[in-house]
Amino acid sequence: MTTGMARFGAAALLGAFLLPAPVSAQPLPPLSTCNSEPKAPFCSAVRGDRTEGWRSQSRAEVMASHGMVATSQPLAAQAGLRILMQGGNAVDAAVAAAATLSIVEPMNVGIGGDLFAIIYIAKENKIYALNASGMAPTGATVEHFNALGYRWNPENWGPGSGMPPYGILPVTVPGTVWGWDAVVKRFGKKTLKDDLEPAVDYAENGFPVSERIAYDWRLPPALPLRNCCTQLDPDSVKTWYINGKQPVAGQIYRNPDMAKTFRLIQKNGADGFYKGEVARALVAKSTALGGTMTLEDLAGYKGEWVEPATSTYHGYTLLELPPPSQDWAANEILNVLEACVPKWAPGQTLASLGPRNPKYWHLMVEAKKLAYTDLFTWNADPDFAKVPLDRLLSKSYAASLCGKVDPNRASPTGPTIVADKGLGDTIVLSAADSAGNMVSWVNSNYSGFGSGVTVPGYGFILHNRGALFTLNPKSPNAIAPHKRPFNTLSAGFVMRGQQPMLAFQLMGGDMQAQGHAQVLVNMLDLGANLQAATDMARFHHIQVANELGLEAPLYNLVGKELAAMGHRVRSVNSSGMGGFQAILVTPGPDPANPAVGRFYRAGSDHRKDGEAVGW
Repeated sequence: MTTGMARFGAAALLGAFLLPAPVSAQPLPPLSTCNSEPKAPFCSAVRGDRTEGWRSQSRAEVMASHGMVATSQPLAAQAGLRILMQGGNAVDAAVAAAATLSIVEPMNVGIGGDLFAIIYIAKENKIYALNASGMAPTGATVEHFNALGYRWNPENWGPGSGMPPYGILPVTVPGTVWGWDAVVKRFGKKTLKDDLEPAVDYAENGFPVSERIAYDWRLPPALPLRNCCTQLDPDSVKTWYINGKQPVAGQIYRNPDMAKTFRLIQKNGADGFYKGEVARALVAKSTALGGTMTLEDLAGYKGEWVEPATSTYHGYTLLELPPPSQDWAANEILNVLEACVPKWAPGQTLASLGPRNPKYWHLMVEAKKLAYTDLFTWNADPDFAKVPLDRLLSKSYAASLCGKVDPNRASPTGPTIVADKGLGDTIVLSAADSAGNMVSWVNSNYSGFGSGVTVPGYGFILHNRGALFTLNPKSPNAIAPHKRPFNTLSAGFVMRGQQPMLAFQLMGGDMQAQGHAQVLVNMLDLGANLQAATDMARFHHIQVANELGLEAPLYNLVGKELAAMGHRVRSVNSSGMGGFQAILVTPGPDPANPAVGRFYRAGSDHRKDGEAVGW
């Protein structure tokens, strides 16, 4: 009888197995094979199931005790985690993740953009809110735009009326770098040099572009300024494309010019951006294209610490960003739902109606319309116009709006024209650390690749947030030098009594405030966990066009019924539904010492490329 040793030979003694002779193998398909023809056979498959919980949930919540980062790209999430594990805190992690996203998700964020944040500091048990949004440059007046041929359209009563969307004209002074520098100096445990190091690494050495980000990686037309808008900025093509072409998923992208700019910021802090060679290059590019930004505009830029917009919902305290952010509309939406659902649906609640009931969605959309009417009427830079936030966010005011809604019919919002696209491109992230500090963070170029204008030799795009001004001279949001425009950026925070509970955000232009309201209803009314709350289908209502988009499964469920109620409804994919990132803290069992046994739970939107990570 042959022994096992004899059968398998000497290779078995060494734990090795001989490979078969080479054969002809089918090559692996390229990435994103469902977005082009011919589609790969797997694109017709159905999704697998889960063994527990909500069976449609994409993945479990992530849980960890020491710290957590949730954002829209895995490399950026892990850059933040790396900083946490090296002794940084949640603020350091947020800056590291945001800077890395400027490389790995550059259409949505960069050092030429805006920043807002809500920061909970555990040792003070206090919330801080930061507005580091951009101001219009010198020379940016209604008269200047009129002289260039741009005019307010009275039929478009939303933000952006008359403004060019791309090119140098809607560029405002970037606030991002000032904000990064300010939060690290005030709250960070590490230095800005430390926090930017992961981003420098990816900028210099490159990374493989991920799938959703590759899909979004498209430059907008930036040149010329008027009546053409079909030409890309050559500096942008050189910086952001590879051999003149849009990167595809899996392709390695590098940006050594941005690495150089990061090095200058590491060395000189905010002055490395707002003064010196970077500032001179930015102003030279602006001037060459007809912009009015000056070196003094850059050197004199300052963000500000502000009081958040505050309200309650079912006993929880909701903190959102104040004007010029649109974020406070989420407070008003929830106030309206709390006050009016008992009147609109007597004997019912949102929970008892449930998300399979068309009336549930009708009431959600109508509450959104009421809040956005006030948003579009009042929102502006509070340094230039009085926004009556105390009145708009009062419970009595919410109750006064209930009669404006027909519980069974859709309401108009104004002239029905397709005027606002309702889209914007932004990154959001949450971070938390072992000391209990938590950060809700939103950083943005506004549109994908912002203005489409790149500062040559320094590797960054300029944002186009000024496109949300209006040329209506009577509007509180009319463009003026050193004024901040209506801003879609939103960051939210929820307190449970005197203790922090939730840092959360949902990006995507005018989707943000209405998205905040939807995910909070998912959690606080329907009982969803963080991951389920984002996996659930959403709506996106565009105010001026009065158009209601429902993700396809939701449209298939209730679309016909909502159309019968008068909604202008259509089925859409997830591209306009934004991306949600959130971290929730679960305190320890002893109320007198909640830090003992505390842990974090996180969710990250399956519509994006990201993840939540912890340790």
